[in-house]
Amino acid sequence: MLLSQRVLFGSFEHLLPIALAIILTILLIRFSLNQEETVQYKIFKYLGVFVSGFMLIFHLYQIGFEDYNITADLPLFLCSFMALFIFVFTTSRKYWLFEILLFWIILGTSQGVITPDIEVGFPSFDYFRYWIVHLGLLIIISYAIVVLKMKPKLKSVFKSFLVLQLYMIVLMVVNYLLEANYSYLNEKPISGSVLDYLGDWPYYIIKVQLLLVPAFMLIYLPFFFLKKKKN
Repeated sequence: MLLSQRVLFGSFEHLLPIALAIILTILLIRFSLNQEETVQYKIFKYLGVFVSGFMLIFHLYQIGFEDYNITADLPLFLCSFMALFIFVFTTSRKYWLFEILLFWIILGTSQGVITPDIEVGFPSFDYFRYWIVHLGLLIIISYAIVVLKMKPKLKSVFKSFLVLQLYMIVLMVVNYLLEANYSYLNEKPISGSVLDYLGDWPYYIIKVQLLLVPAFMLIYLPFFFLKKKKN
């Protein structure tokens, strides 16, 4: 069977998994809200194990049967990195992990959902990997907020920002050593993204840094107003 080429914005291959994920999230959250706490924790744990497990299987398959390229295929893009280790959060339910991941997932993963960067569409392994990673992360963080009642604090904004800077520094070193482009620190993605509106390299990187804290603050504001209203 011939595989379709790059998934285009607004195509059926783009919109269908998003619609299915929205339906699944609503049903899963409604079901979980009516369960005991121990059941809620198990569901949360298994969500993370599934996403991380799928990522691990995907990379083992790529290493064993495909042309695995360490300059492009390592799970170092932010969403891939989070997906590989999201089981740590869903298993431990550590609040400091929630503080960091909330902003990364809502801002970064949402951008990946809106403007997909998938070279080969349905039914390729990478197509399923992409949507399980991105939509899975969004389902997990939504579950943490609605079912587990986890909410960020103002300091969470700056904690998440600072840890992200450390991660980007590590990626800059990796990119330099491997002559790679993880997290698009050296070049914008071919498929197009919001980075196209921020100028050429290195200006789009500088502008993203300047926009991160305001963007994180916008994510935090609904939680702030809900808390204020509740008080």
